[in-house]
Amino acid sequence: MTALRYGVSDTLVLAKRSLLRIPRQPDLLVGFTVQPILFVLLFVYVFGGAIQTPGFDYVDFLIPGIIVQSIVFGGFVTALGLSDDLKKGLMDRFRSLPMTRSALLTGRTLGDVVTNIFQLIVMFGVGLAVGFNFSSSVGEVVAGIALLLFIGYAFSWVFAFIGLTASSPEAANAYGFTILFPLTFVSSAFVPVASMPGWLQPIAEHNPFTTMVNAARALFLGVPAGNDVWLAVVWTIAIIVVFAPLAAWRYRRVVTR
Repeated sequence: MTALRYGVSDTLVLAKRSLLRIPRQPDLLVGFTVQPILFVLLFVYVFGGAIQTPGFDYVDFLIPGIIVQSIVFGGFVTALGLSDDLKKGLMDRFRSLPMTRSALLTGRTLGDVVTNIFQLIVMFGVGLAVGFNFSSSVGEVVAGIALLLFIGYAFSWVFAFIGLTASSPEAANAYGFTILFPLTFVSSAFVPVASMPGWLQPIAEHNPFTTMVNAARALFLGVPAGNDVWLAVVWTIAIIVVFAPLAAWRYRRVVTR
């Protein structure tokens, strides 16, 4: 119990450290606010009139997809932070401190949950301002928000692994966007899968982002969910199961070399 208490305390301290970086580097807020808002305005007012979404107004179709994309990329702060700590030699300092070894990773990913909550508030506010409306029950909306935070937490581990693997913060940022950005577009986030070329449709249909976006739409708009919600949970758990051990393995290699 004493070890557990110290582990939780160390995690909370390092989560606070991660969050304190944002007021000191306010440009990090661009990724949480300005960029997603620009995507919403661009797609709603520039491309929205040319995209057909049977059964939905385009703004209702779009907002869950934009939010899933934004939440997925919420972990880039963890990638930048870990890569920066590694570059500056702070990993050696952490290794010499009487702290729980895993707290650096768990603290970073916990901090991402807080920033993702802030991001959700911003995105829902923008969505409501441009005409998005919830069409489901309060319970389903709450379940949808919980699912989004769970998805964001899972991808924080992906970015943690990227941050510990990249040679610099700039490289970590580039790797994350290069790998994940195309996947979010080859999904149902912005256009119906049926509107894509025939050879691309199977890829989009089996893309985990499509499942996650469809689950969010089902929970926020009250449309039939099919298997999407539980499959989104399965995908999210699978990502954590794969990337949390990978990040821990990479962290052990970094601090022991």
